[in-house]
Amino acid sequence: MHNKLANSHLPSKPYAAGLAVPVRELHAGHRAKVLRHLLLLNDEDRRLRFGSQTPDEVIHHYVEHLNFNRDTVFGSFDSQLNLIAMAHLAYLPKVTGQALAAEFGVSVLPTGRGQGIGTALLARASVHSRNTRIEILYVHCLANNKAMMHLAQKAGMRVEYAYGDADAYLTLPPANSGTIVEEAANEQWADFDYAVKENWKRSRDAWSWFLGKRVVRAT
Repeated sequence: MHNKLANSHLPSKPYAAGLAVPVRELHAGHRAKVLRHLLLLNDEDRRLRFGSQTPDEVIHHYVEHLNFNRDTVFGSFDSQLNLIAMAHLAYLPKVTGQALAAEFGVSVLPTGRGQGIGTALLARASVHSRNTRIEILYVHCLANNKAMMHLAQKAGMRVEYAYGDADAYLTLPPANSGTIVEEAANEQWADFDYAVKENWKRSRDAWSWFLGKRVVRAT
């Protein structure tokens, strides 16, 4: 597969992230949220995300072995700080004389679909890839994964089909001052959005506790 990436003639269309959907880089402390997110996917969503039927124990193994230091994981949170969508940017092994590449995988819960979250995750991953010297962004999925194919084609990826699978590729221009500033701005916006949601959730939880607490009348 890596040789195939190196020999492909790909379009060079930069894919820039926007601030409409806050996307936060995740760390090992988010492992439990990642697990909960993936376990909420139904059987069909798991098949599309991982390419085959994926029972709970396989998801547990996948999450336990996520390496947040080697790869990069992004997420989008709802108002309750549930991880409504996540993307895994896995760096492929470096091969002498071949372009540096990373593989992108994404999942979005049903309540988050149709809101541009998948597009935002791919855009964020593209900018981060450029800033970490990745030259080719790669997606592998089932050919009948219409959502992923739409996302890839929207990003200007070249898509190839074979034996029920699909491979999509996007060449990335080198990083520049603009991409570095853009990623920093996106990260700050995502951190601010998370802090606002966290404070709002704490206030709402406090009021819920207060209003639900039984009032004891003096006798």
